[in-house]
Amino acid sequence: MQIKKFLKRIKIPIDIQDNVDYKRITIRINHQGISLRDIVKGVVIGTKKQFKVSSGLFLLSKIDARYGAFGIIPAEANDAIITGNFWAYEVDTNIIDIEWFNQYTNSKYFYQICEDASSGITHRKYLDEKSFLDHDIVLPSLEKQKKQINDIKVFKTKINSVNTELNHQLELVKKLRQSLLQDAVQGKLLPPQTTNGGKVEHAADLLQQIKAEKEKLIAEKKIKKEKPLPPIKPEEIPFEIPSNWVWCRLGEITLHSQAGKSFKASELPANLGQLGVIKTSAITTGIFLENENKSLPNNVDDYSTIKISKGDLIFCRASGSKGLAGKSCIVTNLINSNLILSDKSIRYLFPSNINKTFVHIVNISTYGESYYHRLGTKKSTSMNNITREQFDMLPIPLPPYSFQNATVNNLDKLLKYCDNIETSIKASQQLNQQLTQQVLSELLQP
Repeated sequence: MQIKKFLKRIKIPIDIQDNVDYKRITIRINHQGISLRDIVKGVVIGTKKQFKVSSGLFLLSKIDARYGAFGIIPAEANDAIITGNFWAYEVDTNIIDIEWFNQYTNSKYFYQICEDASSGITHRKYLDEKSFLDHDIVLPSLEKQKKQINDIKVFKTKINSVNTELNHQLELVKKLRQSLLQDAVQGKLLPPQTTNGGKVEHAADLLQQIKAEKEKLIAEKKIKKEKPLPPIKPEEIPFEIPSNWVWCRLGEITLHSQAGKSFKASELPANLGQLGVIKTSAITTGIFLENENKSLPNNVDDYSTIKISKGDLIFCRASGSKGLAGKSCIVTNLINSNLILSDKSIRYLFPSNINKTFVHIVNISTYGESYYHRLGTKKSTSMNNITREQFDMLPIPLPPYSFQNATVNNLDKLLKYCDNIETSIKASQQLNQQLTQQVLSELLQP
């Protein structure tokens, strides 16, 4: 039967009025359905000639139909508006069960119809309505359609149960990672009474060495003398640490910090070798993403002191998204050597007897996150800000240098184990999706 036998195009024109509220809808690709996008005043809507639709209609995007951008309009989107790029159809339920049709549109057969009925260049193909409606589908009787829908519901109940379990397993792996990070910070990844060559090292000696090094650099006028940080109060200590560790502040174990500047930059990322300033998104995932940058003109004033280098530990100082200020990352890979810090990022320089990765672990642990959470966002309603002084005040559970290295190495092995588990679970999810498509195709096959 040709599609036009059971789909009837519905076009109800509407002129958008500035002072009237209108519902707008979103069609997601890959058959992810239709949902209410927002409700806005007509004054903010650019296209004034649109169409009104109602719930229960079949709606598709003429641009993205071949990518699965179609579905049944839900009740919440009743009386919504659409532009001419979307087509709405009434389904003749005397011929076809609307649930069956919704499932059929998620089959390879329907995707192929949309592909065949689309024409144009690769990235700008549009669905041709006449070609689409003239296509034939093998349509079972209404009775068989309802049976197939029942079979699909039974199958989907089982497959959803598997998906729920896989998602639960991914959540457990996420919690395991956080637990391991916290164990590392508390010294639980090392055997008790670990020694270096038979001698028990103490972090207090390490602090004295760092203090002496800073005083030498100040005397040589290589760094500026800073205001002493206050001692850590008992109420600032959230957990016990091994006896040869010590609590200190981040500012006590750093030599210097550098913040970037504000630049007028292009939204396009820098090409290889071109000057670029990093965005906060380059930092906030915990992994340095160098492509998250904005290109700059080559005539920028001297920027040599804020160029990013491999091995840098960078913190996000400010972010428009809640919970991202305070995040940090280590620059492990760097192809473009002309990337620089922005005014929303800060880099700390450490002496050779501080393992920057250990500091990063402390910062991204549950303990580190709670420190920034307690700071709040009092400086701005639109931007979460953390000052350099607040970074300096972060209490650090510091082990001796060899213990820092051992902790980092042990944690790395355990996190790789978590990565392997996560990869296996995601492979199962992908297999589950393939199985779903295969079963649907078999149930709906002509």
